[in-house]
Amino acid sequence: MTDAIPTVFVVDDDISVRESLELLIRCAGWQAETFPSAQEFLSRPRVLAPSCLVLDVGLPDLNGLDLQKRVAADRSDMPIIFITGYGDVPMTVQAMKAGAVEFLTKPFGDEVLLGAIRNAIERSRTALSHEADTRALRDCYASLTPREREVMALVVSGLLNKQVGGELGISEITVKAHRGKVMRKMKADSLADLVNMDARLRLVRAPKG
Repeated sequence: MTDAIPTVFVVDDDISVRESLELLIRCAGWQAETFPSAQEFLSRPRVLAPSCLVLDVGLPDLNGLDLQKRVAADRSDMPIIFITGYGDVPMTVQAMKAGAVEFLTKPFGDEVLLGAIRNAIERSRTALSHEADTRALRDCYASLTPREREVMALVVSGLLNKQVGGELGISEITVKAHRGKVMRKMKADSLADLVNMDARLRLVRAPKG
């Protein structure tokens, strides 16, 4: 997934801008997809490859800042580079605060844009890798039995096998057996590794807001 050829999406209602950017992007070795409106871009299914979005602020339907909110919610692995012919400071601040990696005012040099795209694609690659790791961790946790999850929770809280057995009303030998299965299924090399995995799982499950 992270090794796939990156895709650079361009949303701009000016056909000459779309065509010139598509040529520039392809010459740099990336795939390019262009769209004249936000709605057409949103109807495009998500790609499972490193990507970024080069986005004009002024669009005919949904404006760039509104599209940015939609992308942040649904495609967090897709960084956004804004381009505009009439950028102002409040607009730039709003875009950057919402997570844009760059805000370029037309006309800008090719190298400036290509540098911003390289940075955005690297961020996307990192985000996709993290997402894949998190998904694998969740799958490992989902493979645990209810009893194994209980043992894991007590072990990572710092209890010894004997104490875990006392809490659950099972023998120390049984705890050791469950603990061994937990370590194997979670692919943990050490207790510290398991504690770290538990912390990451808690972070993923924490309500956003």
